[in-house]
Amino acid sequence: MNIHEYQAKEVLKGYGAPVAEGVAITSADEAEAAAKQLPGPLYVVKSQIHAGGRGKGKFKELGPDSKGGVRLAKSIEEVVENAREMLGNTLVTKQTGDAGKQVNRLYIEDGADIDRELYLSLLVDRTVGQIAFVASTEGGMDIETVAAEAPEKILTLPINPQTGVTAGDAEKLCTALKLGGAAKVDGMQLFPILYKAFLEKDMSLLEINPLIVMKDGHLRVLDAKVSFDNNALFRHDDIKALRDETEEDAKEIEASKYDLAYVALDGDIGCMVNGAGLAMATMDIIKLYGKEPANFLDVGGGASKEKVTAAFKIITADPNVKGILVNIFGGIMRCDVIAEGVVAAVKEVGLKVPLVVRLEGTNVDKGKAILNESGLDITSADDLDDAAKKIVAAVG
Repeated sequence: MNIHEYQAKEVLKGYGAPVAEGVAITSADEAEAAAKQLPGPLYVVKSQIHAGGRGKGKFKELGPDSKGGVRLAKSIEEVVENAREMLGNTLVTKQTGDAGKQVNRLYIEDGADIDRELYLSLLVDRTVGQIAFVASTEGGMDIETVAAEAPEKILTLPINPQTGVTAGDAEKLCTALKLGGAAKVDGMQLFPILYKAFLEKDMSLLEINPLIVMKDGHLRVLDAKVSFDNNALFRHDDIKALRDETEEDAKEIEASKYDLAYVALDGDIGCMVNGAGLAMATMDIIKLYGKEPANFLDVGGGASKEKVTAAFKIITADPNVKGILVNIFGGIMRCDVIAEGVVAAVKEVGLKVPLVVRLEGTNVDKGKAILNESGLDITSADDLDDAAKKIVAAVG
C-alpha cells in the first residue's frame, strides 16, 4: 500500500525525523489559511499523487509549457494562485503514463535553503535477506539513472537484524553521503530512526529523495515516498486509515475485497491463473507470441467458485481486454471449481471477447466436461503453448 508524501512525513515525524512544517489541503479556498500557518516567506506547493517525477511533470489541461506539479511560491498570493491552477487538473509524469493523475490534494510546505541534495532509501534486500540502506550523493535524480551512469556513487548497506543500525553503520552512511559537522550529527541520529520506522511499520520501501543539507548545516527530509507490506496491514490500523482509494485502480480495489492478487497492466489479453509463477509464465508466453497481457491475476491455490467468478468479472470490466486466457494447473485448486466459476461468471456478465481455457491437474476431466456442456463459446487448449497461440490468434 502506498501513501501520500504528507502522510509519509507525518509518520516519520512521529519517530523524530526532521521534516518541514506543512499543511495538506483539498480545496483552493484552503490555500491562504494553510500558508498563513507556515513561517514563510518561501513556500512550496506540492501535488499529492501516487507517482514520482511530479516536479518535472506537466498539467494536461494547461499544455506542454505548464509549470510542474511542485512549485515554489514567494508569497501567500502566489500559493493561492498555484493552488487554483493545480487542483482538479491532470498531472502527467514519467510514472503516470500519458493518462496522468488528477490532483485532488496539495501539500503546502515551508520552504528550505538547500545547500546539497542527497539520496537515501531503505528496502528489503532479498539477496542477503536483510533491510538495507541505499545512499548516494546524487540526490534529486532517479536512482536507476545514477546506477546506470555512476554506480560508484551508490552505497548499499545491509543491516544486521540482530544489532540494528550500529554506530559503525551510521558512520559508513555519513561517509558515503559526505556528511560533516551538524549534518553528520543529524545523520547519526536519523539513520537509526528511519530503520526503526521501517521495521515497526512493516514498510517495503522508504525513499527520501532528496534528503537535503540546508545552508545552516542541518539535514531535512525534503520528500518521502513510503510503501507498506499489504500482508502486515492487519496489525497497523493507523496505516490502513491512510489509504487513498482514489489513487488506486478500481479493478485492483475490487480484487482486494476477494483477496485476489491482481495488478492492472497495459495489454489486451486478460489472464486468470493460479500461482504467481505460473501467472508470470503465462504473461511471458503471451508476449512471446506478440501480444501484451492486460493484467497479472493469481486466484490462489484454494479459490472458491465465488472467488473465481469475481476474478472473471474484474477481467471483463477492463475495456482494454480483447481476449481472455484462463490457465489453471490444479494441485490444491480443483479444475472443476475453476470451470464452475468461469461458467457462472460468463452467464452473469456475458462473453463479448474470445475465451481460451487450459486446465490440467486435479479433477481436470470434470472441469473440461463442465466447460464443454455449458453451451458457451469457450475454446479449450491442450497445454500452455497451445493456449497462448489460440488466444493470440483469436485476438490478432
